[in-house]
Amino acid sequence: MKVLITGFDPFGGADINPAYEAVKLLPDVIKGAEVIKMEIPTVFFREGKILEAGIQKHKPDAVICIGQAGGRSGISVEKVAINLMEARIPDNEGQQPFDQPVCEDGENAYFAAVPVKAMVAAVRSRGIPARISYTAGTYVCNDVMYRLLYLIDKKYSGMRGGFIHVPYLPEQVIDLPDGMPSMSAEMIARGIEAAVEAVVENRVDIDIVMGETH
Repeated sequence: MKVLITGFDPFGGADINPAYEAVKLLPDVIKGAEVIKMEIPTVFFREGKILEAGIQKHKPDAVICIGQAGGRSGISVEKVAINLMEARIPDNEGQQPFDQPVCEDGENAYFAAVPVKAMVAAVRSRGIPARISYTAGTYVCNDVMYRLLYLIDKKYSGMRGGFIHVPYLPEQVIDLPDGMPSMSAEMIARGIEAAVEAVVENRVDIDIVMGETH
C-alpha cells in the first residue's frame, strides 16, 4: 500500500506552517504502507494541479492532505468539503476568490473517503486531542480537500482520500492572545501517524457515535 501525504507551505505572512513541518517528521513506512511526503502551495487552483501530478506520478492507494487551523486545540479529521471558495485573505499568489464554486461540474459537497471515526479514535488512543470536524472552511484547505474528492469521484474511483487540520505550533502563538492553543510538531506528527495507521487498517469506518450537538 502507498499513502501520499501533503502539507501546505506557510501563508498569511507566516514563516512556518505546522502542516508540512509535521509531515516531514513522519516515518517513511507506516504499518507496512509506503509514505510519500509532498509540500503543496497555499494557492487556489494550483495546489490541485500539483496534487494531481503527485497522484499520477506515485499512484497512491490513499491521499491525506494536512493543513493548519489556527485556534483549534486538537487534531481535526475533516468529514466534508464544500463546493465553495470564499477567501477572507489572499492566497500566496494574491488570489482572493469570492462566492465561487471549486468545480463547476462538482457536487455541492463530498464526504471524506477515509474512515474518519477510526482515525479520530486512533489519534485519541495516543493521548492526543482529536475530533471530527464538519467544516473545512472556505479557504485553500477546503479547496484542496474538495479537489481531491472530486478527483476520486471523477477519475480515481479506487483511491481513498481525506483531510486533517492541525493546530498552531507553540512558536506561532508567542505574540497571540493569551490562551491560544498550540501543539508541538512532534505531537502533531504522532497524531497524523496514528490516523494513517487507521486508514491502512480500516476499509470500513468503525461504528461509534461522534456527532456534535450544535
